[in-house]
Amino acid sequence: MRPVFICRGAGPAVPATRCRDGTIAPTHCGRSLASRPGCFPISITGRYWSLGAGCRIVTTAENTDGGILPRARTIFLCLECGTSHERHMGRCPDCNTFNSLKEHRIASESARTETRPIEERSTAVLINQIEACEEDRIATGLIEVDRVLGGGLVPGSGMLISGEPGIGKSTLLLQIAQSISRQGQRFLYITGEESAAQVRLRSDRIGEAGNELWLHSECDLDSIEQQIGENHPAVVGIDSIQTVSWDEIPAGAGGVVQVREVTSRLLNLARKVGFPLLMVGHVTKDGSVAGPRTLEHMVDGVLQFEGERGHNLRILRALKNRFGSTDEVGIFEMRSDGLRQVDNPSGLLLSHRHSASPGSATAAVLEGTRPLLVEIQALVTPAAHGTPARKPSGIR
Repeated sequence: MRPVFICRGAGPAVPATRCRDGTIAPTHCGRSLASRPGCFPISITGRYWSLGAGCRIVTTAENTDGGILPRARTIFLCLECGTSHERHMGRCPDCNTFNSLKEHRIASESARTETRPIEERSTAVLINQIEACEEDRIATGLIEVDRVLGGGLVPGSGMLISGEPGIGKSTLLLQIAQSISRQGQRFLYITGEESAAQVRLRSDRIGEAGNELWLHSECDLDSIEQQIGENHPAVVGIDSIQTVSWDEIPAGAGGVVQVREVTSRLLNLARKVGFPLLMVGHVTKDGSVAGPRTLEHMVDGVLQFEGERGHNLRILRALKNRFGSTDEVGIFEMRSDGLRQVDNPSGLLLSHRHSASPGSATAAVLEGTRPLLVEIQALVTPAAHGTPARKPSGIR
């Protein structure tokens, strides 16, 4: 157990190279403990620290009053569903995934409580005593995006944009950033997957950015929080949340613990300062959001950006939205110069249809509050075997 130096009656233990009164200077005596009773071991290498007057050395399990200091607790987190367990198992009992439990050490409840001053803790109040306030939404300037959001971005909210690789998530986030910056509102774009020069090249290709679009290529959480405090942005966008890491957590970026803790800190900062937070998230092979399952519960909204490979049509739908409906969809067309909003999706869906085509019919479907005209084709070919087969495509 690692020792820490403390002064007699000087409060909690100080894990530092000097004692609280500054009288301890690290020295290596090079002698055995029996020959130098005034020195104490700090590692298995045989080195010793010399104590100053009025000080003593204790382990991390002992404090100056003879009590016990908070110990770290070991839990096992499932990398698939994010649930925690007290012991290691070969299969997670919640999601039935084998070999998905990884060890993680967390501070005890008393240690986490001591880090927060008592005067900063909130108290319960009557709901009638809370002053109701209607904050103005920040319009993105993209009609299709605002339609899905319910009118714009709510200050202090956290939204997650998910989708398959290459579907256009980064392009959508950058166009939102360009549109908001052209309105004179500062947008801080954090990129962890590309350099600032690469984002600039893509920005020049898809449109003109305003004077308030700021780029920061960084993956360290502390540096991101510092940039947010220095720039005072109206909106913050992160591409992507799986690339951001916090040095206090001994795990790689994109892990269950990293994603959960990083998202929690950024959401708390967004609510405290009052800026909307847009985060791009990866998806797994089955199309679900990568990382812990609690990630979808932590954010205020989950926007899914979807489309088929080989087709230019892109659909933005809200799987979760605490500030609006989840029935609306936004329709875009992917082009070489970025995403173009589709004002008349029925015209785009029926643009290649010939009026005299046999075996096809036009049907009307309702997506949210928007009626769409789609083409349904019934193609019949002679069966090669005795039992014919029906194979639907594009119909759910």
